[in-house]
Amino acid sequence: IPQVVRNPMIEKPNKDGKPPTIEYQEEEILVMIVFLIAMEAGGVELLTQKLEKFFYRYLQTLHLQSCDLLDVFGGISFFPLDKMTYLKIQSFVNRVEESLSLIKYTAFLYNDQLIWSGLEQDDMRILYKYLTTSLFPRHSEPELAGRDSPLRPEVAGNLLHYGRFLTGPTNLKDPEAKFRFPKIFVTAEDGYEELHLIVYKAMSAAACFMISASVELTRDFCEQLDGLVGPQLTLLASDICEQFTINRRISGPEKEPQFKFIYFNHMNLAEKSTIHMRKTASVCLTSVHPDLMKILGDINCDFARVDEDEEIIVKAMTDYWVVGKKSDQRELYVILNQKNANLIEVNEEVKRLCATQFNNIFFLD
Repeated sequence: IPQVVRNPMIEKPNKDGKPPTIEYQEEEILVMIVFLIAMEAGGVELLTQKLEKFFYRYLQTLHLQSCDLLDVFGGISFFPLDKMTYLKIQSFVNRVEESLSLIKYTAFLYNDQLIWSGLEQDDMRILYKYLTTSLFPRHSEPELAGRDSPLRPEVAGNLLHYGRFLTGPTNLKDPEAKFRFPKIFVTAEDGYEELHLIVYKAMSAAACFMISASVELTRDFCEQLDGLVGPQLTLLASDICEQFTINRRISGPEKEPQFKFIYFNHMNLAEKSTIHMRKTASVCLTSVHPDLMKILGDINCDFARVDEDEEIIVKAMTDYWVVGKKSDQRELYVILNQKNANLIEVNEEVKRLCATQFNNIFFLD
């Protein structure tokens, strides 16, 4: 039976009597293609089994009671890094991909924040969600001053080796070790691409290597990857930790700011929050009252209804001011604790925030 896959679309109404804007939902195509693959491989029964297996695990990662604006955005938190250390990471990725030519894509994270990715943004967004809400929490360990792995380090030559696989073999020395890796689907020019996902970690640094699913991954390949990546990733993790510590020392002790904010960029999916003290799949610790978080959600709903740039300022009952700015596919939400401030003073305060925290980002006045 011939099967047809159409590109789903939604119509967004426009003002001034203009025709509605059509937005195509490309990500929905990939889901349908995966369904078709399962159907062709084993019919409805196999598709049912795969869906049941997926949703049984996935639904356990959803903790709706701790969801807030960051979950609405589904963005990516990027790790702040100096140029020299960033170049070291870029060099590491290039060396590994050159030495292990089977690797098609690489992503590099530190402390659950993204530093480098060779994937398309939408694919990285989904992978980032899986890593930070499912895979990493299952392998979480206490962090000890940059040496967060309690495993005894191996010494490769003169280099410490804290590396280990988070997917695939748990112990390379085990003669019964399994070399099966989870499969992922990413967008490609002709529809989709199926890949093995290798996630390898040393201390707080994690490298994701993606290899075509048509290739059989062997013990020899994994040993080669472990020997090459382990010492280098350990050294990089130590360098990043050291540089981050130096930067914090230079900037001095953190003071309680007069304002707290959430920022999201729809173009590169970057998110930043000074409201969240801790945000995981199951725990959400914020430094503001839930009523204020609800106001942020209400402002976001107003922004979603129109395509134009706009600004909303709300005076909360608790003497807080809440400001939302939407400009050029970027959104900024600010909470100020200034009881006796007026509208003009609040606007000036937000301008100062934009100048100090977002000096390379343009927000309309």
